[in-house]
Amino acid sequence: MKKADVFEFFRRLAELNPSPETELEFGNTYQLLVAVVLSAQATDIGVNKATRALFREVKTPAQMLDLGEEKLKAHIKTIGLFNSKAKNVIALSEILVERYGGEVPDDRDALVALPGVGRKTANVVMNCAFGAETFAVDTHIFRVGNRTGLARGKTPRAVEKQLEKNVPAPFRVGAHHWLILHGRYICKARTPECWRCPVVDLCGYRHKVLERTSGKAKSKAGA
Repeated sequence: MKKADVFEFFRRLAELNPSPETELEFGNTYQLLVAVVLSAQATDIGVNKATRALFREVKTPAQMLDLGEEKLKAHIKTIGLFNSKAKNVIALSEILVERYGGEVPDDRDALVALPGVGRKTANVVMNCAFGAETFAVDTHIFRVGNRTGLARGKTPRAVEKQLEKNVPAPFRVGAHHWLILHGRYICKARTPECWRCPVVDLCGYRHKVLERTSGKAKSKAGA
């Protein structure tokens, strides 16, 4: 995708959604961290259902330790891999209390060192909590980056590097939100809804679905 097209791509998404946010529900940075850890291989909707009652009771790492692993499991048992996730949440809560005074560090390397926190999770927290220009490449962003030609790469890290290089300054903080939402609701994995896409003319996908039909959507080659 050409530099001018990249700018226009984000300009249009920003015009439609000037203040993009994560769809995870949280009340503070610690709850955000927990929610993102729980969201691995799970949907935001599923995580939100599990954490609403939990977050009414637990707002700090110390309160999570008081709750304990077994009660935490009871709250999140509907989420995939809840046993290992509960262990990680308790372990990272212990570290936050012991090393950081109960606060979430605003440093990516420190975040990645926490149990259950990978680069993607750290990037989400850095962006959503601290306004950092980070790009958390999940399955949606990986698909959208490669499909559109915005940021192609064989691995999430490769796509992240391309985004770091290609996304222009006015859009760097909101970019990963726009891309996630675009992938979640329009540029879908099985059948992209190109017929209602606001950036369809900028996209490099060669098999655009340009017509909505009652049955299977018709696929046409595009530029």
